[in-house]
Amino acid sequence: MSLGWSAKDHKNPNPTAGGLKRQRSDTGNKVTVVLGAQWGDEGKGKVVDLLATEADVVCRCQGGNNAGHTVVVDGKEYDFHLLPSGIINPKSTSLIGNGVVIHLPGLFEEGDKNEKKGLKGWDKRLIVSDRAHLVFDFHQVVDGLQETERQAQEGKSIGTTKKGIGPAYSSKASRTGLRVCDLLGDFKDFSSRFKNLVQQYQSMYPSLIVDVESQLKKLKEYTERLRPMVRDGVYYMYEALHGPPKKILIEGANAALLDIDFGTYPFVTSSNCTVGGVCTGLGIPPLNIGEVFGVTKAYTTRVGIGAFPTEQLNAVGELLQTRGHEVGVTTGRKRRCGWLDLVIVKYAHMINGFTAIALTKLDILDVLDEIKVGIAYKLNGKRIPHFPANLDVLHKVEVEYETFPGWKTDTSAARKWNDLPAHAQNYIRFIENHIGVPIKWVGVGKSRECMIQMF
Repeated sequence: MSLGWSAKDHKNPNPTAGGLKRQRSDTGNKVTVVLGAQWGDEGKGKVVDLLATEADVVCRCQGGNNAGHTVVVDGKEYDFHLLPSGIINPKSTSLIGNGVVIHLPGLFEEGDKNEKKGLKGWDKRLIVSDRAHLVFDFHQVVDGLQETERQAQEGKSIGTTKKGIGPAYSSKASRTGLRVCDLLGDFKDFSSRFKNLVQQYQSMYPSLIVDVESQLKKLKEYTERLRPMVRDGVYYMYEALHGPPKKILIEGANAALLDIDFGTYPFVTSSNCTVGGVCTGLGIPPLNIGEVFGVTKAYTTRVGIGAFPTEQLNAVGELLQTRGHEVGVTTGRKRRCGWLDLVIVKYAHMINGFTAIALTKLDILDVLDEIKVGIAYKLNGKRIPHFPANLDVLHKVEVEYETFPGWKTDTSAARKWNDLPAHAQNYIRFIENHIGVPIKWVGVGKSRECMIQMF
């Protein structure tokens, strides 16, 4: 399959322009970015996997093992949480950037688990930024305590994965966090700072019990396994950008509506999972951002609590959940399901500036008699031109829908545009025209081969 990394005008596609492009300018190599355009779980892993087959470097820029990517290759299903899903490509290097928070037990457990499935030599092609912050076991316990406290005080939790991501980013923001470079430095100094951090949390959460010496012993054991992977991430990226031509791919975790600044706060993650997080999470100048691909499902899902204007608490929602196997990779929670909400996809485009879109899981809609698409929000009967920041407002909006006839045809075997039924083609073109961004891929199944490339 030819993979395009330059979004051309798909109405006049250049038939010779196949393949992953090395994007080069006076400022050095350009990176290609893949980001979620909804509440996560859009199938970014599959898009990244598709592009990573030709990439030289694949990077994670933010988040932790609260995110999950599932990639199916040759009938084998790999689950990634901290490892960039490009690690599957034996010819590419994978980088975990400074903006990621790393739980070392989780990292090595994930690597070992996927190695048993056939992922060989992953640790030889993984680079970890020395500036990345560490998630400790007690961060995970605190995450659970905070959720319990929210439930008791406010009657509602945020619905975190309890992987310690929020507390780790809190430690980072309060300048008491510990980084990979600290762990690999003077261990006596690291131990002292670790103990201080534990005491800080114990003063806030008196019920928190931490076996400090046991955790330090484990961390010391991880040190030697980790050391060969660690590099100065900023210098590594600088060399990758300004050295020989390279194909560099950035995979975002989470998604636009989970961004700490732009998402449905407070039901968000603790990092910037929009395009700005690429710059801060890897040390990449904005001039080196090339293509930005947004990924959206052909419908909408979200895990956990928070406003969801197009949610369908009915047979349609149940059908989407069942047919789409909508269960969180990290949490195992059922995802809430609803019609495609183009208000949020356009909002994600405002922030990220998508150059093209990947539309996934079209095949899940194959059995529906009619399909709806949310195109606008109304408040007190009037359309509002923006996506509301205030969740109380978002709960009150009325969604304006466009209704389409279903195609009632199995699309899972489609491999090119002309294989899709006319009603499915009309649905795709409407989405494309409404967002104002070309759709580059359409997904009709789980595996790598089930992505129809449009241009």
